[in-house]
Amino acid sequence: MNLFRAIFSNSSGILFSRITGMIRDMMTASILGVNIYSDIFFVAFQLPNLFRRIFGEGAFTQTFIPAFTRVKQKILFSGAIFNKLLIAVSILTILVFIFDSEVTKLIASGFSDQTVEEAKIFVVINFLYLPLIFIVTYFSSVLHYREHFATTAYSTALLNISLIISLVLSKGNTEREIVFALSYGVVAGGIAQIIAHLIALKLTNMNKFAIGGIFKWHRFDEVKHENKSFFNKFFLSMWGGSTTQISSFLDTVIASFLSTGAISYLYFANRLFQFPLAIFALAVSMAIFPRISKYIKSHRQEMAIEMLKKGFWILLYLLTISTIIGVIFAEKIIELLFERGNFNSSDKLETAQVLIYYLLGLTIYGIAKLFSLWLYAHEKAIETAKISTYSLIIKIIFSFLFLSSIGGSMGASGLALSTTLSSLALLIFTINEFGWDKFYKIIKNIELIRFIIILFILISLLLEFK
Repeated sequence: MNLFRAIFSNSSGILFSRITGMIRDMMTASILGVNIYSDIFFVAFQLPNLFRRIFGEGAFTQTFIPAFTRVKQKILFSGAIFNKLLIAVSILTILVFIFDSEVTKLIASGFSDQTVEEAKIFVVINFLYLPLIFIVTYFSSVLHYREHFATTAYSTALLNISLIISLVLSKGNTEREIVFALSYGVVAGGIAQIIAHLIALKLTNMNKFAIGGIFKWHRFDEVKHENKSFFNKFFLSMWGGSTTQISSFLDTVIASFLSTGAISYLYFANRLFQFPLAIFALAVSMAIFPRISKYIKSHRQEMAIEMLKKGFWILLYLLTISTIIGVIFAEKIIELLFERGNFNSSDKLETAQVLIYYLLGLTIYGIAKLFSLWLYAHEKAIETAKISTYSLIIKIIFSFLFLSSIGGSMGASGLALSTTLSSLALLIFTINEFGWDKFYKIIKNIELIRFIIILFILISLLLEFK
C-alpha cells in the first residue's frame, strides 16, 4: 500500500472517530456536566482505557508485528498468543469483580468511602470493556500486518456512537442513571468493534491467521520457543510502551485529592490533546511501523531510515501547526465545544489552562513516539523500558513539585505541565538510543529552513486574526 494512502486511511478513520468522540464529549459535558458523577464515570472508564491503550497503542502491537513478521508458523503462533493473553485478561477482569472496592480505592484514592461505594459498580461494568478490546487489538494487529488500517481506524467511532445513543436515551434522568447508561454503552461499543473486525478479517482473507490457530491447543508446543521469545519482549514492552498511560492514570489518582472537577478538567483537556495526536501521530506511526519492521527484517536499513524520515517531517509540520492553533485559541475552542448546559465559564477557563500545558508537549511526544518505533522494530525491549522508566520518574517528580507550595500549587494545570516535561525527557532519551548522528542527518535539510519560515508566517497571521 502507498505510504500516503495508508496514512490517509488511518487519519481519515481516526478523524471520523475523533469527531464522534468530540460530539460524545460535548454531549457529556452538557447533559452530565462537571460534578461528582462525571468524576466517577471518568474514573470508572480510566482503568479499562489504560489497558486498552497499553494493548492497542503500545506493548501488544509493537511486539506482535515484528514477531509475526519473523515467525514461520504464523497461524499456530498467533493462536497460542491469543489464548494465553485472553486467559490472563479474563482472570484480571474476574479479580476486579471480586475486589471492586479495593480497585476503586486504588484508582481514586482521594474519594471518600461513600463515593467509593457509589463508584465501584461503575468500575466493574466498565472493566468488561477490557477483554473485548483485547480481542479487537489482536484482530487489528493481524490486519495491520496485512497493511489494512481502515477498520481499526474507523471502528473506534462505534464506541462513541454507542455512548452518544446512551446519552440521548438517558437525557433528563438523574446523574446516576446517566452514568449507568454510559457504562453499559461502553460494553456495547466493545462488542460492536469485535463484529466490525471479524467482518474485515473475512474480507481480507486474514481470518485463518487470526482465529485459525485458536483451537489447535495440541500443536502449541511447535511454537513454544517463538512464544517464549514473544512474551519475554512483551512484558518489557508492556512497561516501555505504557508509561504514558500509567502517567495519565496517576494524574487521575492525584486529581482525586484536588477540588471537585479536577478529574473532569484533565479529561476534557486530554481529549482535545489526543485529537491531533491520534489523527496525525498515531495514524503515521500505524502506517509506517509494519513497513519499517519488514525493511529491518530483510536488512534494508536505508529504506527503513527513509521511511522514518518521511514520517518525521509529516509529523513535525502537522503537530507543530496544531500546537500553535490550539495554544492561541484554547479558550475559544473550549467555549465552542463545551460551554453550554452544566459546563460553565469557570470550567472553560480551568480546562483551557490545562489544555495549553498539554499542547506544549504535543510535537515533542509525537516525535518521541515516532522514533521509539525504530527501537521496537529492532526489538530493543529492554532499552525502551529503561527510557520509559526514566521519563515516568521525571513525570512523578514534577507532578509533586507543581502541586507543592514550591510550585505554587498549580492544581490540574501542574499535572499537565509535568506530562509535557516528561515527554521532553522521553524524546531526548529516545533520540540518544536511536543515535544523534542519524537524527542530525534527518533534520539537516533545507526543509528545516522552510519549516521555520512557515511557522513564523503562521504565528503572525493567527495573532492578527485573534
